[in-house]
Amino acid sequence: MQTLSYSDSLLSILPPTIALLVALITRRVITALCCGILSGAYLLSDYSINDSFVYLSQLAVGLVWDEGEANFWNLQIILFLLLLGGMTSLMSAAGSTQAFAEWAKRRIKTQRHATIATALLSFVVFVDDYFHSLAVGSVARPLTDQAGVSRAKLAYLLDSTAAPICVLMPLSSWGAYIIALVGGLLVSHGITNITPLAAFATMIPLNFYAVFALLMALTVAYFNLNIGPMKQHEDAAAAGQLFDPAKGTPPGSINHDFQASNGSPLGLVLPIIILTLVTFSCFVVTGAATIESQVSFSLLLALENTDVTLSLVIGGAAALLLSMGFAAKQSLSLQQIINALWLGIKAMSPAIAILLFAWSISGVIGDIETGKYLASRLTGSIDPSMLPVLLFILAGVMAFATGTSWGTFGIMLPIAADMAVASDVSLILPMLSAVLAGAVFGDHCSPISDTTILSSTGAACHHLDHVATQLPYALLVALISIASYIVMGITGNVMAALSIGLGLFAISTAGLYYLQQTPVKA
Repeated sequence: MQTLSYSDSLLSILPPTIALLVALITRRVITALCCGILSGAYLLSDYSINDSFVYLSQLAVGLVWDEGEANFWNLQIILFLLLLGGMTSLMSAAGSTQAFAEWAKRRIKTQRHATIATALLSFVVFVDDYFHSLAVGSVARPLTDQAGVSRAKLAYLLDSTAAPICVLMPLSSWGAYIIALVGGLLVSHGITNITPLAAFATMIPLNFYAVFALLMALTVAYFNLNIGPMKQHEDAAAAGQLFDPAKGTPPGSINHDFQASNGSPLGLVLPIIILTLVTFSCFVVTGAATIESQVSFSLLLALENTDVTLSLVIGGAAALLLSMGFAAKQSLSLQQIINALWLGIKAMSPAIAILLFAWSISGVIGDIETGKYLASRLTGSIDPSMLPVLLFILAGVMAFATGTSWGTFGIMLPIAADMAVASDVSLILPMLSAVLAGAVFGDHCSPISDTTILSSTGAACHHLDHVATQLPYALLVALISIASYIVMGITGNVMAALSIGLGLFAISTAGLYYLQQTPVKA
């Protein structure tokens, strides 16, 4: 069936707006996503109920079968979640999680140590944001649970150190993708005095949101800085309530009837190490296989062409097999192992359901051309010095509405390059950086973002609790970034912009910490 185009209509923002409003009112994310999907299908079908059902059936089929072949990206992400759920469940059943928590309790004695260890893991596990949120969550959750850190705080630390570190690292799936996009833009505009890798390196300090988001995560971890709703969750955690039980069991939580009492910490640590090593090796191998017949091998080029989801599945399968070996070593019967695997699958099913609906609304938003509409609003006569900050804001709105950083990169980076060449080509790298920063900001705030959903799952936190508690931190970092981009546009000086941003960061966080420590007078 033929769908209508809304790229020039305000109606294009209606589905994500409806989804957001319903989520805020009902606090039910799947209900909200359904409302957004249904409203989009109705618009795209020219207000025909019958055609809406046809469109929805096509959308559902497209989740697993797209353009005549299996949708391996979606299927492999789901399979990776199931593998990780099974692995995590087996770790718990074999007593490895409890043993690791007891081992950590003797060494990581305070809440500060637990949160800092979680934040610092971002600088070790940075090859991919999905992998980061789930793998670090598996390692960090026993640490933060025994230290009395709320699941909402853990989810924030996972999310705020996932995309920000990946977008700054060239040796990551994000870095390789961005380098490829930027390289194509430089060539198309005849800019030959800088290589794509050098351009990426130059853009790192200009990606103000990612830099300040990482700094904020470290500050929150060290000073236990609780803003807005996070304080309520941390107060509840101090009383022994790590998540809100009134909302049910969050995705990723696993409760066993049986748990071995003589588990080993290695049963948790070694599978995670194997998961990391095998996944990264597969990143390189699958990328190298793609480029083998084209050019000579390079690590960056391999990462640019890697099969991310297949690599995650292979790494997850290897880690799961090792976890099964540890379970057998702890004398778990075959029935107990099967039961543990089934519990792990069930624990991941709510997250998979949310992810499927999020992918569906992303398809609706793509078809209704929300991104193109938002991009088209940035037209007319604009002072070039204001372009970086405007691109940051627009990219943030687009990523928030669509739930995708990478999709925003694909739409907004070419627009930013064209605008820079047409106005002031010296601003091309700051403007491209502003798009990257804005996309990460919007993705952080969006309840339909893959990374946000998987961070909730990795932390075993209720999804909307994570969205609500992360939002104040993200908005504060965004405001600091806006000030930095304004200074960058006016002065053209990176150090001046960073200095202003760091100054504002220090003043705001110090003020919030002081208010947090000051007792409220009756």
